[in-house]
Amino acid sequence: MMLRIRMCEESLVDPILKGEIRCPVHLYSGQEAVATGIGAALEQKDFIFGNHRSHGHYLAKGGDMAAMVAEIYGKETGCSRGRGGSMHLIAPENGVMGIVPIVSGTISLALGAALSIKIKKEDKVTVSFFGDGATGEGVLYESLNFAALKKLPIIFACENNLYSTHLPINEIRTNRNIFNIANPFEIETFRVDGNNVLEVYETAKKAVEHCRNGKGPVFIEFLTYRFRGHVGPDDNIQGSHTDIRPKEEIEAWLKRDPLILFKAYLTENNISTGSDLELIHQQVETEVIAANDFAKNSPKPDKEDLCNYVFK
Repeated sequence: MMLRIRMCEESLVDPILKGEIRCPVHLYSGQEAVATGIGAALEQKDFIFGNHRSHGHYLAKGGDMAAMVAEIYGKETGCSRGRGGSMHLIAPENGVMGIVPIVSGTISLALGAALSIKIKKEDKVTVSFFGDGATGEGVLYESLNFAALKKLPIIFACENNLYSTHLPINEIRTNRNIFNIANPFEIETFRVDGNNVLEVYETAKKAVEHCRNGKGPVFIEFLTYRFRGHVGPDDNIQGSHTDIRPKEEIEAWLKRDPLILFKAYLTENNISTGSDLELIHQQVETEVIAANDFAKNSPKPDKEDLCNYVFK
Protein backbone atom coordinates (compact mmCIF):
# COMPACT_ATOMS: atom_id res chain seq x y z
CA MET A 1 0.00 0.00 0.00
CA MET A 2 2.83 2.41 0.80
CA LEU A 3 4.35 1.67 -2.60
CA ARG A 4 0.97 2.20 -4.32
CA ILE A 5 0.64 5.60 -2.69
CA ARG A 6 4.24 6.63 -3.44
CA MET A 7 4.27 5.54 -7.08
CA CYS A 8 0.86 7.05 -7.73
CA GLU A 9 1.95 10.37 -6.22
CA GLU A 10 5.21 10.48 -8.11
CA SER A 11 3.44 9.64 -11.38
CA LEU A 12 1.66 12.99 -11.08
CA VAL A 13 4.83 15.08 -11.04
CA ASP A 14 5.44 15.25 -14.81
CA PRO A 15 1.78 15.92 -15.70
CA ILE A 16 1.75 18.77 -13.18
CA LEU A 17 4.94 20.29 -14.59
CA LYS A 18 3.62 19.93 -18.15
CA GLY A 19 0.34 21.62 -17.26
CA GLU A 20 -1.74 18.55 -18.00
CA ILE A 21 -2.98 18.67 -14.39
CA ARG A 22 -4.22 22.15 -13.57
CA CYS A 23 -5.61 21.88 -10.05
CA PRO A 24 -3.41 22.33 -6.95
CA VAL A 25 -1.97 18.97 -5.87
CA HIS A 26 -0.56 18.37 -2.38
CA LEU A 27 1.59 15.27 -2.68
CA TYR A 28 1.66 12.74 0.17
CA SER A 29 5.14 11.37 -0.62
CA GLY A 30 7.00 10.68 2.62
CA GLN A 31 3.96 10.27 4.85
CA GLU A 32 2.71 6.94 3.45
CA ALA A 33 3.21 4.97 6.66
CA VAL A 34 0.53 6.95 8.50
CA ALA A 35 -2.30 6.34 6.05
CA THR A 36 -1.20 2.75 5.44
CA GLY A 37 -0.88 1.78 9.09
CA ILE A 38 -4.20 3.30 10.08
CA GLY A 39 -5.97 2.00 6.98
CA ALA A 40 -4.81 -1.55 7.76
CA ALA A 41 -6.33 -1.30 11.25
CA LEU A 42 -9.75 -0.19 9.96
CA GLU A 43 -12.60 -2.10 8.35
CA GLN A 44 -14.51 -1.11 5.22
CA LYS A 45 -17.49 0.02 7.33
CA ASP A 46 -15.38 2.56 9.26
CA PHE A 47 -15.29 6.24 8.28
CA ILE A 48 -12.41 8.57 7.49
CA PHE A 49 -12.31 12.31 6.84
CA GLY A 50 -9.26 14.02 5.35
CA ASN A 51 -7.64 17.29 4.40
CA HIS A 52 -5.75 18.89 1.51
CA ARG A 53 -3.04 16.16 1.53
CA SER A 54 -5.25 13.09 1.46
CA HIS A 55 -4.46 10.96 -1.59
CA GLY A 56 -2.86 8.44 0.75
CA HIS A 57 -5.86 8.34 3.08
CA TYR A 58 -8.21 7.75 0.14
CA LEU A 59 -6.12 4.89 -1.29
CA ALA A 60 -5.39 3.23 2.07
CA LYS A 61 -9.12 3.15 2.84
CA GLY A 62 -9.89 1.34 -0.40
CA GLY A 63 -10.58 4.24 -2.76
CA ASP A 64 -10.22 3.45 -6.46
CA MET A 65 -6.90 4.71 -7.82
CA ALA A 66 -8.14 5.27 -11.37
CA ALA A 67 -11.11 7.30 -10.11
CA MET A 68 -8.79 9.42 -7.97
CA VAL A 69 -6.30 10.13 -10.75
CA ALA A 70 -9.15 10.95 -13.12
CA GLU A 71 -10.48 13.40 -10.54
CA ILE A 72 -7.08 15.07 -10.29
CA TYR A 73 -7.13 15.45 -14.07
CA GLY A 74 -10.62 16.98 -13.84
CA LYS A 75 -12.31 14.21 -15.79
CA GLU A 76 -15.95 13.07 -15.72
CA THR A 77 -14.87 9.60 -14.58
CA GLY A 78 -13.30 11.03 -11.43
CA CYS A 79 -14.63 10.16 -7.99
CA SER A 80 -16.18 13.65 -7.79
CA ARG A 81 -17.04 13.77 -11.48
CA GLY A 82 -14.09 16.05 -12.18
CA ARG A 83 -15.66 18.92 -10.23
CA GLY A 84 -13.46 18.78 -7.14
CA GLY A 85 -9.92 17.90 -8.11
CA SER A 86 -7.13 16.70 -5.84
CA MET A 87 -8.53 18.14 -2.61
CA HIS A 88 -12.14 16.95 -2.91
CA LEU A 89 -12.06 13.15 -2.95
CA ILE A 90 -14.86 10.87 -1.84
CA ALA A 91 -15.62 7.14 -1.80
CA PRO A 92 -18.54 6.54 0.58
CA GLU A 93 -18.71 2.85 -0.39
CA ASN A 94 -15.34 2.47 1.34
CA GLY A 95 -15.95 4.92 4.17
CA VAL A 96 -14.12 7.88 2.60
CA MET A 97 -16.78 10.39 3.58
CA GLY A 98 -15.12 13.61 2.57
CA ILE A 99 -11.81 15.27 1.76
CA VAL A 100 -11.87 19.06 2.18
CA PRO A 101 -8.90 21.47 1.89
CA ILE A 102 -10.09 23.99 4.50
CA VAL A 103 -7.71 23.67 7.45
CA SER A 104 -9.53 21.67 10.17
CA GLY A 105 -12.64 21.78 7.97
CA THR A 106 -13.51 18.11 8.33
CA ILE A 107 -12.78 17.68 12.05
CA SER A 108 -16.31 18.71 13.03
CA LEU A 109 -17.74 16.53 10.24
CA ALA A 110 -15.85 13.52 11.59
CA LEU A 111 -17.16 14.39 15.04
CA GLY A 112 -20.72 14.39 13.70
CA ALA A 113 -20.17 11.01 12.06
CA ALA A 114 -18.89 9.63 15.37
CA LEU A 115 -21.93 11.04 17.15
CA SER A 116 -24.22 9.32 14.64
CA ILE A 117 -22.43 6.03 15.29
CA LYS A 118 -22.97 6.44 19.02
CA ILE A 119 -26.66 7.32 18.62
CA LYS A 120 -27.30 4.43 16.24
CA LYS A 121 -25.21 2.06 18.40
CA GLU A 122 -23.21 0.94 15.36
CA ASP A 123 -19.93 -0.95 15.51
CA LYS A 124 -17.94 1.65 13.61
CA VAL A 125 -15.02 4.00 14.14
CA THR A 126 -14.31 7.41 12.63
CA VAL A 127 -10.84 8.77 11.88
CA SER A 128 -10.17 12.48 11.46
CA PHE A 129 -6.90 13.18 9.60
CA PHE A 130 -5.39 16.64 9.96
CA GLY A 131 -1.99 18.31 9.99
CA ASP A 132 -0.10 20.17 12.68
CA GLY A 133 -1.43 23.45 11.27
CA ALA A 134 -4.97 22.48 12.30
CA THR A 135 -3.93 22.62 15.96
CA GLY A 136 -4.21 26.39 15.65
CA GLU A 137 -7.94 26.19 14.91
CA GLY A 138 -10.53 26.39 17.69
CA VAL A 139 -12.81 23.74 16.21
CA LEU A 140 -10.28 21.05 17.10
CA TYR A 141 -10.48 21.85 20.81
CA GLU A 142 -14.26 22.11 20.74
CA SER A 143 -14.37 18.72 19.05
CA LEU A 144 -11.94 17.16 21.54
CA ASN A 145 -14.10 18.36 24.42
CA PHE A 146 -17.37 17.13 22.88
CA ALA A 147 -15.87 13.77 21.87
CA ALA A 148 -14.55 13.22 25.38
CA LEU A 149 -17.80 14.31 26.98
CA LYS A 150 -19.89 11.92 24.88
CA LYS A 151 -17.23 9.17 24.68
CA LEU A 152 -17.44 9.12 20.90
CA PRO A 153 -15.64 6.49 18.76
CA ILE A 154 -13.30 8.89 16.98
CA ILE A 155 -9.55 8.86 16.42
CA PHE A 156 -7.93 12.27 16.03
CA ALA A 157 -4.93 11.56 13.76
CA CYS A 158 -2.51 14.49 13.65
CA GLU A 159 0.17 14.13 10.97
CA ASN A 160 2.88 16.43 12.24
CA ASN A 161 5.21 17.01 9.29
CA LEU A 162 6.79 19.98 11.09
CA TYR A 163 5.52 22.61 8.64
CA SER A 164 2.28 24.54 8.21
CA THR A 165 2.50 25.54 4.57
CA HIS A 166 5.94 27.22 4.72
CA LEU A 167 6.20 27.96 8.43
CA PRO A 168 8.25 25.63 10.65
CA ILE A 169 6.57 24.42 13.80
CA ASN A 170 8.87 26.50 16.03
CA GLU A 171 7.40 29.68 14.54
CA ILE A 172 3.85 28.55 15.25
CA ARG A 173 3.83 26.76 18.59
CA THR A 174 5.43 27.49 21.94
CA ASN A 175 5.33 23.74 22.67
CA ARG A 176 6.12 21.14 20.01
CA ASN A 177 4.49 18.29 21.94
CA ILE A 178 1.20 18.35 20.08
CA PHE A 179 -0.12 15.13 21.61
CA ASN A 180 -0.35 16.89 24.97
CA ILE A 181 -3.20 19.12 23.79
CA ALA A 182 -5.64 16.25 24.41
CA ASN A 183 -4.64 15.79 28.05
CA PRO A 184 -6.96 18.46 29.52
CA PHE A 185 -9.88 16.56 27.99
CA GLU A 186 -8.73 13.29 29.59
CA ILE A 187 -8.38 11.64 26.20
CA GLU A 188 -6.12 8.62 25.60
CA THR A 189 -3.08 9.95 23.73
CA PHE A 190 -0.11 8.53 21.83
CA ARG A 191 2.90 9.92 20.00
CA VAL A 192 4.50 7.59 17.46
CA ASP A 193 7.11 7.49 14.73
CA GLY A 194 4.98 8.26 11.69
CA ASN A 195 7.59 6.77 9.36
CA ASN A 196 7.49 3.35 11.02
CA VAL A 197 4.49 1.62 9.49
CA LEU A 198 4.47 -1.21 12.03
CA GLU A 199 4.45 1.21 14.97
CA VAL A 200 1.65 3.17 13.29
CA TYR A 201 -0.34 -0.03 12.72
CA GLU A 202 0.06 -1.36 16.26
CA THR A 203 -0.93 1.99 17.78
CA ALA A 204 -3.86 2.33 15.40
CA LYS A 205 -5.08 -1.16 16.37
CA LYS A 206 -5.07 -0.16 20.04
CA ALA A 207 -6.92 3.05 19.23
CA VAL A 208 -9.55 1.27 17.14
CA GLU A 209 -10.13 -1.32 19.86
CA HIS A 210 -10.41 1.48 22.45
CA CYS A 211 -13.10 3.19 20.35
CA ARG A 212 -15.01 0.00 19.52
CA ASN A 213 -15.19 -0.87 23.21
CA GLY A 214 -16.96 2.39 23.96
CA LYS A 215 -14.08 3.93 25.90
CA GLY A 216 -14.18 7.19 24.00
CA PRO A 217 -11.85 9.07 21.64
CA VAL A 218 -8.11 8.68 21.05
CA PHE A 219 -5.59 11.33 19.98
CA ILE A 220 -2.45 10.25 18.09
CA GLU A 221 0.39 12.48 16.96
CA PHE A 222 2.42 11.02 14.08
CA LEU A 223 5.89 12.49 13.59
CA THR A 224 6.57 12.47 9.86
CA TYR A 225 7.81 14.62 6.96
CA ARG A 226 6.67 15.48 3.45
CA PHE A 227 9.31 14.94 0.77
CA ARG A 228 7.86 17.39 -1.73
CA GLY A 229 6.91 21.04 -1.36
CA HIS A 230 3.74 22.19 0.33
CA VAL A 231 1.88 22.09 -2.99
CA GLY A 232 3.07 20.53 -6.22
CA PRO A 233 6.32 18.71 -6.97
CA ASP A 234 8.69 21.58 -6.10
CA ASP A 235 11.17 20.49 -3.43
CA ASN A 236 11.27 24.06 -2.07
CA ILE A 237 14.76 23.90 -0.62
CA GLN A 238 15.91 26.87 1.45
CA GLY A 239 17.48 29.56 -0.69
CA SER A 240 15.60 28.63 -3.86
CA HIS A 241 12.54 30.85 -3.73
CA THR A 242 9.47 29.98 -1.67
CA ASP A 243 10.35 27.68 1.19
CA ILE A 244 12.59 27.74 4.22
CA ARG A 245 13.38 24.05 4.58
CA PRO A 246 17.13 23.49 4.98
CA LYS A 247 18.65 21.05 2.50
CA GLU A 248 20.30 19.15 5.37
CA GLU A 249 16.93 18.61 7.05
CA ILE A 250 15.40 17.18 3.89
CA GLU A 251 18.38 14.85 3.35
CA ALA A 252 18.16 13.59 6.93
CA TRP A 253 14.47 12.74 6.56
CA LEU A 254 15.02 11.08 3.18
CA LYS A 255 17.19 8.56 5.02
CA ARG A 256 14.13 7.76 7.12
CA ASP A 257 11.93 7.09 4.09
CA PRO A 258 9.13 4.77 5.36
CA LEU A 259 9.43 2.58 2.27
CA ILE A 260 13.18 2.13 2.72
CA LEU A 261 12.77 1.37 6.43
CA PHE A 262 10.07 -1.25 5.87
CA LYS A 263 11.89 -2.83 2.93
CA ALA A 264 14.95 -3.24 5.14
CA TYR A 265 12.82 -4.79 7.88
CA LEU A 266 11.29 -7.30 5.46
CA THR A 267 14.61 -8.41 4.01
CA GLU A 268 16.63 -8.42 7.26
CA ASN A 269 14.01 -10.60 8.94
CA ASN A 270 13.76 -12.95 5.93
CA ILE A 271 10.08 -12.11 5.43
CA SER A 272 10.47 -11.12 1.79
CA THR A 273 13.16 -11.60 -0.82
CA GLY A 274 14.39 -9.12 -3.37
CA SER A 275 12.41 -10.92 -6.07
CA ASP A 276 9.24 -10.71 -3.95
CA LEU A 277 9.62 -6.95 -3.63
CA GLU A 278 10.44 -6.55 -7.31
CA LEU A 279 7.25 -8.41 -8.23
CA ILE A 280 5.22 -6.08 -6.00
CA HIS A 281 6.93 -3.11 -7.66
CA GLN A 282 6.02 -4.39 -11.12
CA GLN A 283 2.40 -4.99 -10.14
CA VAL A 284 2.06 -1.51 -8.65
CA GLU A 285 3.74 0.10 -11.64
CA THR A 286 1.25 -1.60 -13.95
CA GLU A 287 -1.66 -0.35 -11.83
CA VAL A 288 -0.34 3.22 -11.74
CA ILE A 289 0.26 3.35 -15.50
CA ALA A 290 -3.26 2.01 -16.11
CA ALA A 291 -4.77 4.61 -13.76
CA ASN A 292 -3.02 7.44 -15.55
CA ASP A 293 -3.97 6.09 -18.99
CA PHE A 294 -7.58 5.81 -17.83
CA ALA A 295 -7.54 9.40 -16.61
CA LYS A 296 -5.93 10.83 -19.73
CA ASN A 297 -8.35 9.00 -22.03
CA SER A 298 -11.46 9.89 -20.03
CA PRO A 299 -13.78 12.70 -21.19
CA LYS A 300 -14.00 16.07 -19.52
CA PRO A 301 -17.37 17.12 -18.08
CA ASP A 302 -19.69 18.65 -20.69
CA LYS A 303 -20.15 22.40 -20.39
CA GLU A 304 -23.91 21.88 -20.34
CA ASP A 305 -23.53 19.83 -17.16
CA LEU A 306 -21.48 22.35 -15.20
CA CYS A 307 -24.39 23.15 -12.92
CA ASN A 308 -25.03 19.52 -12.07
CA TYR A 309 -24.49 18.67 -8.40
CA VAL A 310 -24.79 22.36 -7.48
CA PHE A 311 -27.58 23.10 -5.00
CA LYS A 312 -29.41 26.35 -4.43
